[in-house]
Amino acid sequence: MGWTTEEFGEAHEGIVGAVLADGSEPKPAYFDIGSGAEMYRTCEWWAYDGRMSRPRAAAVRASCSCGWRGPSSPLVWDELDRDGLEELDVSGPRRDWSEHIRTVERRTVPLPDELAQLLDALEDKLFALAEDAPAAALRAVTVLDRLTRRAGREAACLIEEDGEQRWEDLGRALGVDAHRARSLVTRYLLPH
Repeated sequence: MGWTTEEFGEAHEGIVGAVLADGSEPKPAYFDIGSGAEMYRTCEWWAYDGRMSRPRAAAVRASCSCGWRGPSSPLVWDELDRDGLEELDVSGPRRDWSEHIRTVERRTVPLPDELAQLLDALEDKLFALAEDAPAAALRAVTVLDRLTRRAGREAACLIEEDGEQRWEDLGRALGVDAHRARSLVTRYLLPH
């Protein structure tokens, strides 16, 4: 159960990750959660308690799905109950990850002030409309959906036409990795 932001979603999902005594990160831990082919997979600190042939974490740190890692803090298992998952203070790693997200936000391409204000006002009006007239709000959202798909397609076409577009640069401007940036462009290029 990680931390996410609405803007970046799983592109920057943060967790309290495990660090082994040698400073490395353990391989993901898998758990059979019942019948079926799917297994639960995690890299969160609590899975590395030394039981069931898994290594024991020596420290914890904030970890982001983008590859960023925060500073490590020693993990003292003796201070935790055997099943004391709630006892670990994760406020430090959470602050580290939040600062990482602020850094990502600062690197993204800024919206023009006028557009940012317009979007904020639109959000307020749409939520108020949803309370007062849900059908009208749904109609407005449908119009916006068409508008954003058309504008997204226009932007994606222009980006695609720019043969020198570096996916890493676009990803940084959007706060995601190069692969996600390319996927976003492709999504808007495909007919809806």
